[in-house]
Amino acid sequence: MRMKDVLAIILGGGRGTRLYPLTSERSKPAVPLAGKYRLIDIPMSSCLHAGIEKIAILTQFNSVSLHRHIYSTYVRDTFTPGWVQILAAEQTPRSADWYQGTADAVRKQLIEIKQAGSKYVLILAGDHLYRMDYKKFVQFHVDSEADVSIAVQPVGREGASALGILKLASDGRIEQFTEKPQTDELLAAFVSRDDSDKPYMASMGIYVFETDALIELLGTEGDDFGRDIIPSAIENKRVMGHVFDGYWEDIGTIKRFFEVNLEMAMPDAPFDFYEAERPIYTHARFLPPSEIHGAHLHNVLLPEGCRVNDASVSNSVVGLRSIIGAEAVIQSTVMMGADYYETEKELAENRQLDRPDIGIGAGSVIHRAIIDKNARIGRNVHIRNIANRPDMETNDWVARDGIVIVPKGGVIPDGTVI
Repeated sequence: MRMKDVLAIILGGGRGTRLYPLTSERSKPAVPLAGKYRLIDIPMSSCLHAGIEKIAILTQFNSVSLHRHIYSTYVRDTFTPGWVQILAAEQTPRSADWYQGTADAVRKQLIEIKQAGSKYVLILAGDHLYRMDYKKFVQFHVDSEADVSIAVQPVGREGASALGILKLASDGRIEQFTEKPQTDELLAAFVSRDDSDKPYMASMGIYVFETDALIELLGTEGDDFGRDIIPSAIENKRVMGHVFDGYWEDIGTIKRFFEVNLEMAMPDAPFDFYEAERPIYTHARFLPPSEIHGAHLHNVLLPEGCRVNDASVSNSVVGLRSIIGAEAVIQSTVMMGADYYETEKELAENRQLDRPDIGIGAGSVIHRAIIDKNARIGRNVHIRNIANRPDMETNDWVARDGIVIVPKGGVIPDGTVI
C-alpha cells in the first residue's frame, strides 16, 4: 500500500465548550497533554509513522496557538515530499459561513482535497489519545474493497450512550448505525459481539474514504459525519468496520481530560509514551534538566525545565518550566507549566506589585485541580477537594465536574482558600 496515495485530514474541532476554560484561549487540539505534548501531536505522530506525506489540519476557533505549534514543530524541508498545511475556515464566493459541523468542514475544503490528488482520504479527530497504525487501517480498507471504512472499538453498556454505536456483521460490513443511543431497547438491536462485558461496537470517529465516494457523500445534505454522512453511506455504499483493540480515549470533557492525564502518571499507565519505535512527537525545546531539591515525588509525570523545592507532589502531572515552592503540597493535580521563565527584573516587579510569581507559591496546598499555563498561585493558597462541588465561575477560577481550574495566566493571591 502506497501511503503517498493518502490525504490525512485532522479536524480541529469547534468551540470546545466542554473543555472550557482550557479552550478559552486555544482550540481543543492545542490543549496541553501529559506535561509536554499537545493533543494534536497524537494524530500527527501516527501520520508521520505511517509515512503519510500530505496532512491537512482544519481549524476555526482560537487557532493561533495551534497554528504556531504546527508551523514550529512539523516542518518539512525542501527535499521532503508532501506537506503539512492548515486549512482555516474562510469566507468565499461559495460560502459566507463558518464550519457547521465535521462533515461541513471537510465539504468546505473540497477544492483543496481534489487538488491533493489522493485516492484515499483519512479523516481524524484532534482530541483523542491513542496510537494506531494508519497504514494497516488503510490496507484493511483496500483489501475489503470498501467505499468507507470506520475504525471501531468494543464498548460496554456504560459507555455506549455517549458514542456512535454500529451493528457489525460477521464479514465486517456495517449494517446499521445510531448516534448516542439512550435505551436498552434500542441497543438490543446493535449487539455485535458475543461478549457480555463489551457487546457493542463504537465508532472512533476515524474514517477512510475513497475520495470519489467522499465527494459524492458530501454532495448530500447534512453537516456531521456521525449524524448525517455515515448513516447515508451505510444505505448506499460498502461501509466496513476496522476493529481496533488498543487504548483509545476521547478527551472531550474536563473530567476525562483530568482523569486521563492523571492515569499517565501511574506506574501502570494504560498509554505508553515510552514506545521506542513509535514515539509521540512534539515541539523541540532547549530546556535545562529539572531540578529537584529535597522534594518528595510519588507517581508524578515530570518533564524538563522544572524546579521543585522541598515540596510534596503525588499522583500529578507537572508541566514544562513548572516552579513549585518550598513546603507546597500538590495532590491529584494537572499542572501545565509555563511558556517562559520570568527574569530577575520581572520577579522584582512582582514583589513591588504584590503579585505572585508564575508557579506554585511556598506553603500552598492544592488537591484535585487543573493549573493552566502561566498561572500565578501565591503563598499559602489552599485549593480543596470539596465533595459535590457545584459548577461555578469566578474572576479567578472555574469549577467543572468537581475540579477547580485556574485558567491560563490566572492569578490566585497569597492566602486564598478555594
